[in-house]
Amino acid sequence: MKNPINNKAEIIDRNIKKEFKHGEIIIMNLDISYPEIRLDQKPAVQNYINNAYRYTISKFYKYVSTKLFNDAMNYYQDTIKNDFPFHAYDVVMKYTVTLNDNCLLSTYFDRYEYTGGAHGNTTRFSDNWDLRTSYHIKMKDLFKRGENYRRLVLAQILKQADINYKENSYLYFENYRELIVKNFNPGSFNLTPTEIAVYYQQYDIAPYVTGIVVFDISYESLGRGNLGCV
Repeated sequence: MKNPINNKAEIIDRNIKKEFKHGEIIIMNLDISYPEIRLDQKPAVQNYINNAYRYTISKFYKYVSTKLFNDAMNYYQDTIKNDFPFHAYDVVMKYTVTLNDNCLLSTYFDRYEYTGGAHGNTTRFSDNWDLRTSYHIKMKDLFKRGENYRRLVLAQILKQADINYKENSYLYFENYRELIVKNFNPGSFNLTPTEIAVYYQQYDIAPYVTGIVVFDISYESLGRGNLGCV
């Protein structure tokens, strides 16, 4: 029997790989993976979410094939002109599913770009969906109307960060508490079965070596029960 409320989605992995060349020289490599979902019922919900993912990929591909390709070409020509070693650009965007159950689908993309220099940089962005309606869930939706969710979430983040900093003072910048508040983005979160995973981008609160910083905050600590359709 089909599930009429779209309790979870079937996820199909889609991939795009391409080498961008100047003659026979590879100047940029591209590797993208993204989800395509299938739902038992409500094809409009399925189509809306899939179209949103495809739009994200299409927009990113256009950026890579125009601006980044031109940048890579200029970089290549400069290295030839100045007799420097050339290292091809490397561009990767991969997705991860953190929750696919109870009428909820939560994913994030990590977008990595190496454009020369010592190392590349990674940026994360996420989507949190209600599979019954295709509604894009916001952090404020996880709390009672009028509740100061920002204060509640930041209190939990600062509590965890203080413990981590005492254990390893090199983990964050010295003014990490100020930066945590300043760079808090209510759109930078994922849902998991038991927690909200709130993340900060590289350099937001910590040096490069720390990477993207994630704070896992239990629903229970925020006064939340079960989310979704059950």
